[in-house]
Amino acid sequence: MKGMKNLLKKLGGAAATAIALSVFSLSGVTYSYAAEGIDMSTDYPGIMAKAGDSVSFELDFSSLTGDSYDVDLSVESIPEGWTGNFNGSDGEITRVHVDRTAAASDTSLVTFSLSVPEDAQVGTYEVELLADAGGDYSDALTLEVTLTEQENGQGNFSAEYDSQEGSTGTSFSFDTTLNNNRSSEQSYNLSADAPDGWQVSFNASDDSTQIASVTVDSGSSQSMTVNITPPENVEMGEYTIPVTAVSASETLELDLTVEITGTYDVTLSTPTGNLSLDAYANAEKSVTLQVTNNGNVALQNLTFSSDLPTDWEVSFDQSEIETLEAGQSVEVTAYITPDQDAITGDYIATLSISNDEVSSEAQFRVSVKTRTVWGIFAVVIIVALVGVLGFVIKKYGRR
Repeated sequence: MKGMKNLLKKLGGAAATAIALSVFSLSGVTYSYAAEGIDMSTDYPGIMAKAGDSVSFELDFSSLTGDSYDVDLSVESIPEGWTGNFNGSDGEITRVHVDRTAAASDTSLVTFSLSVPEDAQVGTYEVELLADAGGDYSDALTLEVTLTEQENGQGNFSAEYDSQEGSTGTSFSFDTTLNNNRSSEQSYNLSADAPDGWQVSFNASDDSTQIASVTVDSGSSQSMTVNITPPENVEMGEYTIPVTAVSASETLELDLTVEITGTYDVTLSTPTGNLSLDAYANAEKSVTLQVTNNGNVALQNLTFSSDLPTDWEVSFDQSEIETLEAGQSVEVTAYITPDQDAITGDYIATLSISNDEVSSEAQFRVSVKTRTVWGIFAVVIIVALVGVLGFVIKKYGRR
């Protein structure tokens, strides 16, 4: 045994250690010694991903010698087009301090972030990391990433604001976006299911031309404007217009909502639109009026009024309209009586209809004519004279 000790002294530390380990192993006692000095590991060295993904690995470090080290970190090998970096708590790093008391079970010190390119093919790839503490103390770690087929994602049809409101006569424009999440180009046919009388059109956001279809590249989007015009006589209420984009692979739907607020409007006229009439002094003249509800809300308690020349009179066969539905018309007869002393000429008679919400008026030009009693007597006298003269001539003849 003494000779063995002398031999170990002559051979030096490294060789002596090797011989000593061999001897002790042969004697039935097994010793292990890690020459690397540090250990770099991760709980999940093999993961699944898809092209275009970004993945990360939490790295643990431990000292195997009982000493502390400042360890250099590097990527020894990585697939072409892939990128990776080491990150600590405050950002990207190149070195990490491993305390002599650090153990693999401690909280991860470093995160290795890996970006997979969009065009990466399906398969298994390896990334090799190196932790170097200097001298013979280093450790390598191989990470394995298996890329699977890119799943076909469902597209999306959305609007910045899918609900708008306005009164009758308002046109609505919705800014929408059509996303193609499929792995191939998609051609979408555009359509809308609108109520009768409504008009819907599609325009590309960068062009005023109307379109009926649009082609969207894989992973891209297309902005569009959907224009909706309700009919003039639309009733107040909320309307939902389903808009659809259909390709060979999918059907995308978007519900747009339009709320029509109350609009009050009434018109007073005649069925023919003629606002002129003839009348005689102190004689009643009838005229047929037409009242039309041009709004989208029923009108209640409509009453008539007038503005007439002095001492003229007017009456209505229906002084009040209790209810007039939206878009409906009703006829009412007015009776106008000029003053008994009215002289021949044109006069303005204004008739109106109103309630708390609306009003309308119609100005009539009334041409007044007078009947002359003396004229009638003159005609009678002339006729009588002609008769008498005829009688005299017939009876006495010519002598």
